[in-house]
Formats: sequence, structure tokens, C-alpha cells
Amino acid sequence: MARQPIRSYDEDLLRKAFDMARKAREGGDHPFGSVLADANGALLMEQGNGYSSEGGDRTAHAERMLASRAARAYPLDFLSRCTLYTSAEPCAMCAGAIYWAGIGRVVFGQTEKSLKDQTGDHEENPTLDLPCGIVFSAGQRQTEVVGPMLEEEAAQLQAEFWENKH
Repeated sequence: MARQPIRSYDEDLLRKAFDMARKAREGGDHPFGSVLADANGALLMEQGNGYSSEGGDRTAHAERMLASRAARAYPLDFLSRCTLYTSAEPCAMCAGAIYWAGIGRVVFGQTEKSLKDQTGDHEENPTLDLPCGIVFSAGQRQTEVVGPMLEEEAAQLQAEFWENKH
């Protein structure tokens, strides 16, 4: 996974993704959240997990839903300069959606491996221990990856939720 220079606003925007994860949890969904920012760090979109709010849709991950919305709203050349901030590392499905949407940069909190260790073998979150950088590296356009960042803070978003689910 590429370690790129951190922008001055990365931590603030990542914490906005954490806020979306908390809002998702408060709304009865899994505690995952994402935000999209332009090249200057201006917030464009926010998205929480939609597992429950989307009728039990197991593909309603915050990153996938945000990437789909962004792909409909913005041209490819604009999205290539945008950053998706997300509370947990995008899974293979979400990394694919981010790639196909054309979002050029991802900043994440908790790694997939850490999430898998935390959630265990849970039916609602059968985590793939596959770093998003591997998915992105198979593509034809570059996607910059920064993370993990603020990983302990990100993992705390998940801690009580999954403990109560077992």
C-alpha cells in the first residue's frame, strides 16, 4: 500500500467520516462512514453504511454507495482529483466501486485485517482481509492510498457494536 504525503486537512476529513459512522450506528446501521472531498479539501458528499436503512442490502457499504453517487454527480476528470475518506479500509467490492467511479485518492482509518480480527466470523460482516491497494494496483488508472490513519480511533467505532452482536 502506498504511503503518500498527508495533506493538512486529512485528519479533519477522516474524522468527518468517523462522524458519519457514528450517525449510521445511531440510525441502526453498521458503524461505517465515508465522505468525499475535492482537491482542495472542500466537503462534497457524506454517506453512512446502509445495511439496515437499505432493507438488509449487504452491498450497501458507505464507500460503495458514496462512489456510486459521486459517479452520477461528477465527471471523471473532476473525481480523479477527489479524495474519499472512510472509517475503515475499503473492501474489495468498495475498492472496485471507487476505482470504477474514478476517485483518485483514498484515506482510511482502520485496516481490513484489523477489522476482521475485531469482528471475527460474523454473518453481517464477513470481512475480506484483502488490502484495497492490491485491488487498485490491478487497475489501469492510479488510485492513491493513505492509511491506516487514526487507526485506534477508527477501531473504537467498531468495538462495542460487534461485541454486542456476538
